[in-house]
Amino acid sequence: MNAAHIVRRVVVRGLVQRVGYRAWAEHVALQRGLEGWVRNRSDGTVEAVFAGPASVVEGMIDACRRGPPGAQVDTLEQREGGLDDVALRRRGEMFSVLPTA
Repeated sequence: MNAAHIVRRVVVRGLVQRVGYRAWAEHVALQRGLEGWVRNRSDGTVEAVFAGPASVVEGMIDACRRGPPGAQVDTLEQREGGLDDVALRRRGEMFSVLPTA
């Protein structure tokens, strides 16, 4: 990953499970050429890691604030991530939907 690339880890709160949020996030991230993963968490949130060009990652995070039809995003927290975060995706996949944590 070059200097213009960033990694962000996000946690999305609200009505974000059982509305297709993970599948939507995977589809949009792949359309944008991002690497990373998304998963449900047992506390009802959705967690994701996005890696790629800064402007594309920031655009993905903005899209996550809205989410798919049927989602109601209350808050989105983000923090800097690292290559160890990206490495949690499945081997051979650019972007993965991971099991609930």
